[in-house]
Amino acid sequence: MRMNKFLSRGLIITALGILIGILGSFLQREEYGIYKWVLTLSVVVFGIGFLTILYSLIRKIERKSILEERNEQHNDTDETT
Repeated sequence: MRMNKFLSRGLIITALGILIGILGSFLQREEYGIYKWVLTLSVVVFGIGFLTILYSLIRKIERKSILEERNEQHNDTDETT
């Protein structure tokens, strides 16, 4: 099964957020002052990626329900004719 574009983007963005978090932890150990901004950015990027993954799952469920509804409507019209 092929991943849709939202799921693949979400996974990439989430992984990027994790990598930025690792960079922030490294900067914190080395006592660079910018680590707070880097860690904040990692949380935001991770959150966007996670929300994108959730959005892709919601779209998939919604698509299935629309297709089932159309199939039921199609079957109902076939039975009446």
